[in-house]
Amino acid sequence: MQKFNYSTLEQRTHNTTNFQSFSLRVKPLLGKIYEDRQTVDRLVGQIFSIIQEHFHDFATENLDKWSQDDVVMITYGDSICAQDEKPLVTLKRFSRYLQETITGIHILPFCPYSSDDGFAVIDYLQVDSQLGDWEDVEAIAQKFDLMADLVLNHVSSECIWFKQFQQGIKPGCDYFIEAEPQVALSAVVRPRSTPLLVKVNTAHGKKNVWATFGPDQIDLNYANPDVLLEVIKIILFYVQKGTKYIRLDAVGYLWKCLGTPCIHLPQTHALIKLFREITQMLNPDVALITETNVPNRENLSYFGNRDEAHLIYNFSLPPLILNALLQGKSDHLKTWMMSMPPAPMGCAYFNFTASHDGIGLRPTEGLLSEDEYETMLRMMEQFGGKISMRQKSDGTESPYEINISLFDALKGTAQGEDEWQIERFLCSQTIMMALEGIPAFYIHSFLATPNDYAGVAKTGRNRSINRHKWSYEELEPKLNDPNSTQTIVMSEMSRRIQIRRRQPAFHPNATQYTLHPMNSSLFAFWRQSIHRDQSIFCISNLSDRTQELHLSDINLICIDPWHDLLSGQIIEDIGDRFILQPYQCAWITNQEFNS
Repeated sequence: MQKFNYSTLEQRTHNTTNFQSFSLRVKPLLGKIYEDRQTVDRLVGQIFSIIQEHFHDFATENLDKWSQDDVVMITYGDSICAQDEKPLVTLKRFSRYLQETITGIHILPFCPYSSDDGFAVIDYLQVDSQLGDWEDVEAIAQKFDLMADLVLNHVSSECIWFKQFQQGIKPGCDYFIEAEPQVALSAVVRPRSTPLLVKVNTAHGKKNVWATFGPDQIDLNYANPDVLLEVIKIILFYVQKGTKYIRLDAVGYLWKCLGTPCIHLPQTHALIKLFREITQMLNPDVALITETNVPNRENLSYFGNRDEAHLIYNFSLPPLILNALLQGKSDHLKTWMMSMPPAPMGCAYFNFTASHDGIGLRPTEGLLSEDEYETMLRMMEQFGGKISMRQKSDGTESPYEINISLFDALKGTAQGEDEWQIERFLCSQTIMMALEGIPAFYIHSFLATPNDYAGVAKTGRNRSINRHKWSYEELEPKLNDPNSTQTIVMSEMSRRIQIRRRQPAFHPNATQYTLHPMNSSLFAFWRQSIHRDQSIFCISNLSDRTQELHLSDINLICIDPWHDLLSGQIIEDIGDRFILQPYQCAWITNQEFNS
């Protein structure tokens, strides 16, 4: 008589239970993306088969993904290059300067690419050999929390899928969107001024394909479920490689529907919810971050009902801080801060003042006055910046972003250049790192990198002005010189960040409340730790003149001893005046945590 295998039965029962649970979480989301029920049923099974062997043992939501200790650096894999060394190895070597300062590194697209400094991906599963290999990426991921880009709206025109499209070969022949120029496309929101449709040669003649970002970046067709399956496989691969944060690049444009703006559509939001469910099952510690450089209200929608992005970029922050420091007043920063809801549980803001892209202008819509907006554009051009344009639905163009090194953007005020560049720049970074959310610093902020005009001349692209590639042999002496701008800026930024990392009131989800001192040159807000045992009053002088803060304006409690975390100044009398030098910041607290 054949012996019954109980372990096989147990495994089948376990798989059935897993599938039922999986289906309950995933099927409703797929139903919001695809109307055909048979397609949805098929997809549930296909996705399950892709990820079932990789389910995490504890797939419950992790609400402790981050703390005040988390600080991210944004960099290209080759922002620093050394002779006879792979750039990713050089990056890891450079990171020793910041090993007590940062906890995570966002390596901007490191896959083989054909244009846009990595954002036209040829092969998602390979590392660009000019940078290094997966071993080099994983070496960085072992020391720091790794953020990787998933450029999921489009691929390079040199990607194998698009080559298949041109040859009429499966699967790629069905992965892209064809449209005719005479079709009404005027409602489509554009981030660029290039034509939306690109004419390409195929085995079946010339065809027009959808290209939101340019002729070398061809949009994927998510209406084809097989495209979704390909992207899920890539997500699984990145998680297996140790990625902690997955940045969903240009995610707002994923779903296309003629007659609509083709941005922020319901199917796009459903896709993000699906990706969140899947990453939750694979590794509850992984966080999704959406890159949606749009007006603030639209950006906030990507939290969903705390079921979409774990993190969203605070895109309004860079232009608002820049404007505040140009004008020397806090009005618009305060208005914006008061309008910002606390991030939902399990979600957080991702704060930054500079990145590989320019300073986005769409997030300022409805926030800045016309006069201040024009002044900001004029001063940025005066300080050596470029203005990039986008095409509007009526065919006209409008400013889309400012391309400039943030360090040079802050070399002066609306009155022109002055001697306060370093102090003003440090003020911008200190404001950002104190806000609710996780702070992220562009590598060129740490290095006080100026405008790279040679880079613009070489590439012909405005964005190259802020994508300088340092020679390690040139940079290292500057970092070892205590009087260099690079050492002064990096040392002081690091000192402030290290103080920040120890304070529970700077937890990404700790309470934040806007304060209203009578002096408009001061920007002030209050942070309180989740357990309410620490308060920090964050005060910044936005002007080039000494300013006074009447401490009575911020209601310090008389039973607590208070002092400034940044300067060490002890406050003897809470009814006294606190003097702030030009661009000085203060973190006035009732309790300091040193570990």
